[in-house]
Amino acid sequence: MCFSATASFVAGTALSATGAVTLAETKKKSDIPFASIPLLFGIQQFVEGAVWLSFQYSAQIFNHIATYAYLGLAYVLWPIFVPLSVGLLETDSHRKKILYGFQFVGLAVGLYLLYFILSNPVASQIVNKSIVYSMPSQYGVLLVACNRVLLYNVLFLHCFIRICVVLFCCCAESRGVPVFYEGW
Repeated sequence: MCFSATASFVAGTALSATGAVTLAETKKKSDIPFASIPLLFGIQQFVEGAVWLSFQYSAQIFNHIATYAYLGLAYVLWPIFVPLSVGLLETDSHRKKILYGFQFVGLAVGLYLLYFILSNPVASQIVNKSIVYSMPSQYGVLLVACNRVLLYNVLFLHCFIRICVVLFCCCAESRGVPVFYEGW
């Protein structure tokens, strides 16, 4: 959570515990990547907690490492991992073939963002009691919604993705961050 180390560590703990339970309940190997999403998001929250601590202790090298780790998780892992994990859930062979295209797009987006992160200086700083990850502002925020999840036949996933998209857009717009929505 980008408003305190405590919030990040509490969220990381709750998400990691949820992820551990979800993984323990997983019956099929193909479900493991999707079931691990809460655990991976919990790890991301722990990393952001480390970014907070780096400010508290004025540890610049630690801040640099934690910032890149956070950006790698937030901008590179998710565009690649989520399409892959949802694709593994699909059992219909026709839909599965369609989803390969979306997995390719997720891989392309993740690799592009990795290149962008590594080729441009990025930093984190506290602004108005929140962490701001500085990247060139002309890019704004690219919101890539996994509409391909909507091809999957589980109503819960349909609703969950739509709610996440709406909440993300509201939060970003309330902070004056331009949002570019790309559905795939």
